[in-house]
Formats: sequence, structure tokens, C-alpha cells
Amino acid sequence: MTTQTGLPLFVLGRSADPHSEKGVDCPGELPPASDPGLVERARKAKAALGDRLFVLGHHYQRDEVIQFADVTGDSFKLARQAAARPEAEFIVFCGVHFMAESADILTSGDQKVILPDLAAGCSMADMATFDQVEECWEALEDAGLAEQVIPVTYMNSSADIKAFCGRNGGAVCTSSNARRALDWAFERGGKVLFLPDQHLGRNTAVLEMGMSLDDCVVWNPHRPNGGLTPEELERARMILWRGHCSVHGRFTAESVDDVRSRVPGVNVLVHPECRHEVVLKADHVGSTEHIIKTLESAPAGSSWAVGTELNLVKRLAQTFPDKEISFLDRTVCYCSTMNRIDLPHLVWALESLVIGEVVNQITVDEDTTHWAKVALDRMLALP
Repeated sequence: MTTQTGLPLFVLGRSADPHSEKGVDCPGELPPASDPGLVERARKAKAALGDRLFVLGHHYQRDEVIQFADVTGDSFKLARQAAARPEAEFIVFCGVHFMAESADILTSGDQKVILPDLAAGCSMADMATFDQVEECWEALEDAGLAEQVIPVTYMNSSADIKAFCGRNGGAVCTSSNARRALDWAFERGGKVLFLPDQHLGRNTAVLEMGMSLDDCVVWNPHRPNGGLTPEELERARMILWRGHCSVHGRFTAESVDDVRSRVPGVNVLVHPECRHEVVLKADHVGSTEHIIKTLESAPAGSSWAVGTELNLVKRLAQTFPDKEISFLDRTVCYCSTMNRIDLPHLVWALESLVIGEVVNQITVDEDTTHWAKVALDRMLALP
């Protein structure tokens, strides 16, 4: 999207000139709800349910949804918040499928977790299916390496993959504690199978733990033996699954160079799901919560280009108007699956609960729940 002068819009809520005081609409502005009465309907339904309802809103949700969240945060924080509210009969999770699964795993059997739109998935989580990971593990067993390998999965994975790690001596990690989880894993084995985000695994191993890129190999589930030779597997310390975030993976080293050329003194702040070359060029790297805290404590008048999902960057620009906060890439990118949770779906889910109908309940079977919780508990026990 461009201005009338043809210049790309860059600074959120401002004109293409970062020093201009004239405001403009954010590029990629989401349209308002088609029915203006939806906001009032949502309020009425939420009020009718009272303490029986607890609404969770992930940071990447659109504003029309986030306004109804009782708690906002990243995926694991929200799942733990749900577990801390045993009095809430209904947990409406405004996020994506794997997040609702985690909430179901951590909450009691009396609580019902609802995802307003079942199509709200996660492309990264979908890049590692249970059958694919089992096939990988069998190949590692055939190569005589499985006993050396500790599987660690990122929170952004299905309950099946979390349970796989639990069964096989592994753990879950978040972007905040990936280093601690890998330290824990290497105390127990000489190799780690890191699922499903190759970028978080590589960035943590190389930039935080001092490994080399040669210590890392990428397992491609669509190629025989992951596309790796026995020698490559034997040499590797980090076996990275070939997965990535569709949002964070779009940022490039050229994006960083471009913003530095246009905004003097800009601070580049990115999520560790970004590509390795992007993280190398950034000034600050950290989880979603780290990004928020960094901008909160930044001095007034400072300039920031942020490499994460646009709904959050836009909200941060509105929250901290004393700073110049912009999207790292010129091309707008919302998380398409996260944005499936819109106001019509939320209203439908809430009004259904009001009349006693539970829709889109997310349930994880007992065996999967047990082993996934084993992996989660190992993470919670980390120093």
C-alpha cells in the first residue's frame, strides 16, 4: 500500500516521513466488523456468562477481539492463566489451535476450552506432524543415534508432538527459555532434535550457546532420511526440524538494511523466530514479552523497527506514542490464521454458551494429555 505520492507507508499511524506530525491510517488496516451491533452483543453475552467465562487473547489478535480478553499474553502464559482459574467453566481462547490444546492439557476436566474458529491453526505447528516425527525417530534409531538424542519442542507445536517429547525423555520450551531447555537437554544427551521451528533452534544454539552453524543440520520430513547423510547426522549436535513461522520468516536481512538507510538511529528489535541472518543484523532479539518490555522501557523519542506480527506492532505504536515504532518490513503481514478469530466468530461462540450450547470445544485425549504434561512439567522444572 502506498501514499498518494507513491511512497510506501512505514511508520505505523504516521506518514511515510518518520519526522512528519501528520498522521495517516496504518497500512493494511483491517476492516471494521460488518455488523456494528456485534460489539454490544459481545458485551451482553460476556456479562450474562459472568464468572463462568474466562476469555484469553493472544498478543497477535486483532483489536476488535482483544478488547474482550480478560488476559492478554503469549501462548504459554495464557494457558497457565486458564489453569489458575478453576472456577471458570468456559475458557474461550482467542488464539490458534495448539494454544487451545495446551489450555485443555493444563486445565481441569470440568473446564471446557473453546476456540471460536476451528480453522485458526498455526502453519509452523502443522509443519511437524506426529507421523513425520515418528518416522524421523525411527530413522535415528536405525542409525543407532536415538539414544543420544533428546527431543525438545517449541510451545508452538501440537499436543501430539509435545506428547512425543514427553514419551521420549524430552521437554517443551518457549522462546524465553529455549536456552535453559537446551542446556537441560545437553546434560542428558549429546544431540537435540529441535521441533518445529528451525530458526529458534539455530539462533539459540549459535548466538546464545556458542555453537557453530556446522553443528546444526536441518531435517526435511519430505525427503528420505530427512535429506541427510549418516555422516551429517553423526556429526550434528542440533538436528533442526524444517519448520518456520510464516510471519517471522518473511523478514530478511535486506529489510534491516532498508530501514537503517531510511531511519537514522533506528533500533531493530526482532523475535528469535526470525531467520538467522536477520537476528545477526538486529540490535535486540527476544520473545514477544521481551519485545513489549523493551519498548515500554525505551526512552521517549527513540526509533524502533520491530520484526513481529503486525497487530502487535500496531498496538505497541498506539500504546507508546512517545516513540517512533514501525514494522520492520515494508510489506504488511498479519498472521492469517490468528486473524481467523474475528468478532463474528467470538460473538457466535459466546452467544452459544449463553443458551447452553458448547461449540468448537478443544479436547485432548488422556494419553496425549499425560505425556504432553510430562514434557511441560519438565520445562516448568527448569532452573
